[in-house]
Amino acid sequence: MQPIPAMGYDRAITVFSPEGRLYQVEYAREAVKRGTTSIGIKYKNGVVLMVDKRVASRLIEPRSIEKIFQIDDHIGAVTSGLVADGRVLIDRARIEAQVHRLLYDEEIDVELLAKRICDYKQIYTQHGGVRPFGISLLIAGISNNEPRLFETDPSGALLEYKATAIGVGRDTCMEIFEKEYRDDMTKDEAIMLGLKALDKVTDGKISETNVEIAIIEETGFKKLSQEEIRKYIENYKKQKEEKK
Repeated sequence: MQPIPAMGYDRAITVFSPEGRLYQVEYAREAVKRGTTSIGIKYKNGVVLMVDKRVASRLIEPRSIEKIFQIDDHIGAVTSGLVADGRVLIDRARIEAQVHRLLYDEEIDVELLAKRICDYKQIYTQHGGVRPFGISLLIAGISNNEPRLFETDPSGALLEYKATAIGVGRDTCMEIFEKEYRDDMTKDEAIMLGLKALDKVTDGKISETNVEIAIIEETGFKKLSQEEIRKYIENYKKQKEEKK
């Protein structure tokens, strides 16, 4: 039998390289790395989700770019990577949440939902004629009065974080979180930390039109209005000036 040429290992999702790698999955991760920066941070009473919407043209209506999604009353998600792939997985997550509610008459656990989405992703790494989802999700919510935050990988892998980021600015954000994250942070402190990370990633170009923020607490999922975001950004910039 003739050996497969080196360049042939990335032709199909079902072919492992001699090093045990699936190149199509790694390429899907590259699609995520090129996506917009999305952030999740746990604090004492909930989770904040934040994203740089990166409006590419002044002709685009910023409200048409949606990156943070409500999955259920107590769960939200943020995406980075191929937008269309993200929309499919968000729809899948919403269906899973509603089916669970109808079957068991209770809201779905955040970890269970994250695992089901990862199971769905993993299927697309096993069969010929399909490709992996070029998207990562941060799935956040409240389970048993406890905030939870999960990151899903294109391979179907799942990790729980206290604070994390996906997309083009991940490394910069994680460096800031490693230094400054605390378990006892308040909501306002978590938002300020997220804004600091986005400010670093965008070279100081954050504004209420290109930043989207949502919080998930016991009271449920809530997206902040542009006016609320503007006030947080003004406070952040004021604190930044005072530290100089």
